[in-house]
Amino acid sequence: MKKQVIVDTGVIVAIINKNDHYHHWATQQFADIQPPLLTCESIISEVCYLLRHYQQSNLLLQWLEKGVLSLLFRLQDEIQPLNSLLKKYSDVPMSLADGCLVRLAENYPQSLILTLDSDFKVYRKNSNQIISLIFPDKSK
Repeated sequence: MKKQVIVDTGVIVAIINKNDHYHHWATQQFADIQPPLLTCESIISEVCYLLRHYQQSNLLLQWLEKGVLSLLFRLQDEIQPLNSLLKKYSDVPMSLADGCLVRLAENYPQSLILTLDSDFKVYRKNSNQIISLIFPDKSK
């Protein structure tokens, strides 16, 4: 079974922004993954806010149009489980976007999350299962 890769905000920003500290690492990871990468609208919104430049946001929208990124998450259908996650991790605190990615990981059990966010080492899917991550070795 093919593993799906779920992508987080920081990685997308790092790929698009050549000046980002993780640009090289993120582009290497991106090159090794067969599309589509799964994400959610909350992530797209965060990326657009962080980039704030038309050309960069336009590239992101092109990736969606071409199927490089896929939005297989509907917030309306996930309100109750998201609310439970946000409450459980209120001490972290968990953002809505992070909660959506954890729910994607629950909905796609063979998936990996491509992230720069160490909070995903704390989060658990299905209450107690470690989430498989693609995460940089930050000691380098």
